[in-house]
Amino acid sequence: MEAGDYFGETDLLLSEHMDESLSRNNSNMRREGANGNVDGRFSAVSTDDELLDIRTGALEHWHDSDEEENAKNLSSSSSNLMDTLDDLPPGIGQYEDFHTIDWLRDIARDRMRHRHIIKKKQEGIWEKIKSAHDAWSGWVCVLLVGVAAGLCAGIIDIGATWMSDLKEGICAEAFWLNREQCCWSVSNTDANDDYCQQWKTWSEIFGGSRSGAGSYVVTYFIYMLWAIVFAMLAALFVRVFAPYACGSGIPEIKTILSGFIIRGYLGKWTLLTKSVGMMLAVSAGLSLGKEGPFVHVASCCGNVFSYLFPKYGTNEAKKREILSAASAAGVSVAFGAPIGGVLFSLEEVSYYFPLKTLWRSFFCALAAAFVLRSINPFGNDHLVMFYVEYNEPWYIQELIPFVLIGVLGGLYGSFFIKANIAWCRYRKNSKLGNYPIIEVLVVTFVTALLSYPNQYTRLNTSELIKMLVGRCGPEDDTDLCDYKRNYSSHMLNQTSLKTMTSSTVIGDGVYKALWMLALALVFKGIITVFTFGIKIPCGLFIPSMAVGAIMGRMIGIGVEQIVVANHDNPFFENMCESKQFCRITPGLYAMVGAAAALGGVTRMTVSLVVIMFELTGGLQYIVPLMVASMTSKWVGDALGKEGIYDAHILLNGYPYLDSKEEFTHTTLASDVMRPRRNDPPLSVITQDSMTVEEVDHVLKSTSHNGFPVIVSRESQYLVGFVLRRDLNLALSNALKNQDGIVYNSIVYFTNHVTENPNGPAPLKLRKIIDMAPVTITDQTPMEMVVEMFRKLGLRQTLVTHKGRLLGILTKKDVLRHIAHLENQDPESILFN
Repeated sequence: MEAGDYFGETDLLLSEHMDESLSRNNSNMRREGANGNVDGRFSAVSTDDELLDIRTGALEHWHDSDEEENAKNLSSSSSNLMDTLDDLPPGIGQYEDFHTIDWLRDIARDRMRHRHIIKKKQEGIWEKIKSAHDAWSGWVCVLLVGVAAGLCAGIIDIGATWMSDLKEGICAEAFWLNREQCCWSVSNTDANDDYCQQWKTWSEIFGGSRSGAGSYVVTYFIYMLWAIVFAMLAALFVRVFAPYACGSGIPEIKTILSGFIIRGYLGKWTLLTKSVGMMLAVSAGLSLGKEGPFVHVASCCGNVFSYLFPKYGTNEAKKREILSAASAAGVSVAFGAPIGGVLFSLEEVSYYFPLKTLWRSFFCALAAAFVLRSINPFGNDHLVMFYVEYNEPWYIQELIPFVLIGVLGGLYGSFFIKANIAWCRYRKNSKLGNYPIIEVLVVTFVTALLSYPNQYTRLNTSELIKMLVGRCGPEDDTDLCDYKRNYSSHMLNQTSLKTMTSSTVIGDGVYKALWMLALALVFKGIITVFTFGIKIPCGLFIPSMAVGAIMGRMIGIGVEQIVVANHDNPFFENMCESKQFCRITPGLYAMVGAAAALGGVTRMTVSLVVIMFELTGGLQYIVPLMVASMTSKWVGDALGKEGIYDAHILLNGYPYLDSKEEFTHTTLASDVMRPRRNDPPLSVITQDSMTVEEVDHVLKSTSHNGFPVIVSRESQYLVGFVLRRDLNLALSNALKNQDGIVYNSIVYFTNHVTENPNGPAPLKLRKIIDMAPVTITDQTPMEMVVEMFRKLGLRQTLVTHKGRLLGILTKKDVLRHIAHLENQDPESILFN
């Protein structure tokens, strides 16, 4: 069934139920602003008074003229329903690229389709089976999307981990194993041991030793070489196969879910290129993550599978229910957080989220997490590389540093957004934007050059976060865990693990680690500004969390030493049992810092807290996470209201009307509508007096997306609204396929056609016209208009005065008006 065929179904089913809905139609006539009737049958009358006479003779004439036709429709078999739609060409009801969908029309089409299925259900067992298939198709679709998202995530995780380790060496006996898996087979060898014999560094491969100056130089060079190769391949794949595969994808997903059409953004080539590009980009060691792009990959899966079910594939509004569920699955596989994924879809990306979509999103996220858990890409029985396995308590006094971490997270988020948007705007408006591959290579070269000497920036970012949120135990011999503890045999016999992991005075290794972490903090905070937005797949979640985790770990160590040094102070009395036994967990501060920085950058709150406790398993740490997240959001909002994704939407000029913002101005619809003073008159089409040539001239001389249909140019009474795409398709199809249709044929948007035996055949296009366009008066407050556009998902509304057409208000007009009132550039809104 063609997407546009549902308009014909609407017409026929309405005629079948004419008697039942007559009173409703009477009220609808007044709302539609036409000549008192929905189909314009009285176009032959001459005066405006007669045109408005809808309560007496008009209604009786309606019944008289259609009684025979209605009886025929009521007696006809429902199997002949499609026969009335043969004259509608393919493509009617679809949308052009970079245009906004009509939510009301698409949802009404789906309800009409559903009523048609329910009606035919009584005709036999086959129709019952088709009805059941229609009912469960949504669940089947999200199940397939969840399974596909889990498979993609598993493959990407395995590939990215292997290629990341490839920069430093290779497993001699089995090259397909990453470093950790390679060292598992060696007895008494930890995966973090630098002297795992199975793992060969590149200096050893080329005949050198594992240590020494020569080995360092060779390994340094090979590290940079692999990084540049991986980044160049990622940039070339994006440039050649799918330009839409670059970036995070979340700003565009938000815009698409709000009703915007971007053809190819969720296509098969984008899915493939994004998946391969993510592995290459992460392996290059750039300051980016793959967790954000997982949302794009899962949404691509949702778009691809939706076409297996015409219910979703041919209806853009219904398709967005699947895409909302797919977004939840993307976060689910990124962080192993199914519930957090659902809340992320609800809070951050979805525009239309009915209750059934909530349940399907949860099911989709659950299926994706189950598949990824079955693949076990990290070999640790967890869905992510970093997690916590401790259960240390926290104390009420620690809320003070947690609030401080939240403030710093909000400050960092605000700094990052302003700096990144400024750099992206410069890239967009300068010659730099013409050389995306060179920019990728330069950023990669600088990143690899500066990150290798520092052990913390050389690490894969997920491994770095895992180290920072971890707890120091007796088995850890890293600089970060160099505490002055006595691990003699006597102590080990007399004390428990709890005592061995307690806080104490730090050693020289921790001082060295703090300096290295401070340098890593500055480096990652700055380089991420230049990395996010380059033309390769790049996410922001992990780099932001890494910056916050470094900051949090440093503050945690500082708090720990303050408590240890002042253990006798009454303020810290409940935190220390003795000088050797204080219970401060710097890893917890790193976890809270990661949440604060990510919250400051993205302005997430509820979903962020749920993601973090699902990610780490630290259910008892919800209060610190909530405190830091809320503080981060408050500070960030005080310095700039947009999160990073909203800021990029604004930068790209996408027509996104944020439902979270309030419109507090006192303007009226007449102040915003078009045409304005000194503008050319509004392009309109009359219902029964224009020829095919005249209508074609209107189409060729204007670029509007649609045209109001009026009774006559003298009366200006509104009949309906017709889309440019539909009108173009209908005219070209009629001229090509219908006998007798020529350029002199009169175009009728009514059921009543005046027969002229000496003239050309008329062209009837009533089926493509929207007879119930949303209308407002010129005195409607813009506050109400904005709410209508947000909550009804309108793409345009017509402005009338006493039933006569005055102008039109589009979503683009509303967005430009809001931008003008906020002292922004109205011309930055680029699309309709």
